[in-house]
Amino acid sequence: MSGDRIELGGLSVEVVRKRIKNIHLSVYPPNGRVRISAPNWVGLDSIRLFAVSKLGWIRKQQQKLKEQERETPREFLDRESHQTWGRRVLLQIEHDRSGPPVELSPGKLVLRVRPDATLERKRAVLDEWYREQVKAAAPELIAKWERVLEVSVAGFFVQKMKTLWGSCNARRHTIRLNAELAKKPPECLEYIVVHELVHLLERSHGPRFVALMDRHLPKWRFYKAELNRLPIRHEDWAY
Repeated sequence: MSGDRIELGGLSVEVVRKRIKNIHLSVYPPNGRVRISAPNWVGLDSIRLFAVSKLGWIRKQQQKLKEQERETPREFLDRESHQTWGRRVLLQIEHDRSGPPVELSPGKLVLRVRPDATLERKRAVLDEWYREQVKAAAPELIAKWERVLEVSVAGFFVQKMKTLWGSCNARRHTIRLNAELAKKPPECLEYIVVHELVHLLERSHGPRFVALMDRHLPKWRFYKAELNRLPIRHEDWAY
């Protein structure tokens, strides 16, 4: 895999060559970084022409990202607002560590840490809890959609990802899910599971992929829009 960069009137585009069949264009949050993945045999001039033809779409996606709401920076203080499965909960800090590190109750998210716990430590404990939430919820959904789509998943992984809600390795039959999905409505997690499992049948996002999504999850566009509408995590994104 090799990389180049092209400049188009103030727009910088990263070019990555891979062993793939088609050109893929992506615009990444939070600042609209643009990447084109292209087959090894496609010349830079052809990639430039492709990028020029997509300038309008690129600008539109960048504007959407610019307008998307972001969470305010978290300080992990008592009664601070957090999101769990699409619902607003208030954080409650406790120093009695006899119970689990994180515990969810109606309208409340209890975080148990030492009195001298740093902000980074509080974030790490809560991030791990969110990861475990997705890890616990995913198997039932994967099993359900394996049966519906008649596919087989060899394994799944949950981690915090900065540019993707999920990914699929069609060759190994594995999927990855973003731990941040535990903050979104449960339907969004199911949409991402279906999306990635459909990639086991169709690797691209072409007409066949869309047809499969329409057939099996007719409201997928709504869930996709919901993910794009909901606040994204406030942090410094580095690549």
